[in-house]
Amino acid sequence: MAKKKRIKKILVEQILDKAQIGYKSIVFEHGMQHMDDELENMGIERHHMYKTLALMGNKTGPVIGIVPIDMHLNEKQLAAVSGNKRVDMLPTKDLQKTTGYVHGANNPVGIWQTKKFPIYFDLSAQATGQIIISAGEIGRSIEIDAEELAQFVHGQFADIAITEPQA
Repeated sequence: MAKKKRIKKILVEQILDKAQIGYKSIVFEHGMQHMDDELENMGIERHHMYKTLALMGNKTGPVIGIVPIDMHLNEKQLAAVSGNKRVDMLPTKDLQKTTGYVHGANNPVGIWQTKKFPIYFDLSAQATGQIIISAGEIGRSIEIDAEELAQFVHGQFADIAITEPQA
């Protein structure tokens, strides 16, 4: 019988363990380019996977928006709920120095622990319950209760996602 490959816990998982917050680790064996196939093999709907987006507010500074990967962020709505007149996506070159994470690895747990930026989850996360979100490394995600996650990172739920990009 083959030995089960043990996967080393990454920082986000260690933080959640310490806080006694339940989650399930997900490793994308074939990278993000084959994510849809792997999600299907795991029986996970694509709409339950969420992306963590970093933006700059004209009044508050950095702000984080979390929306399903098959939807777009409504920047006007995020600006309104975050107390800004406008928010703009952070340029990729500024992402790591602002959030501490590279493109594709941003996650609310690590960002809250180190930066305390305001975090907003789309209302769909609340309705979905269990969501899948990056765990802070490319190819690593966690499945976690959205309400519990939002409470842990002092996040708020708001209507910030749209199906079509804004004009």
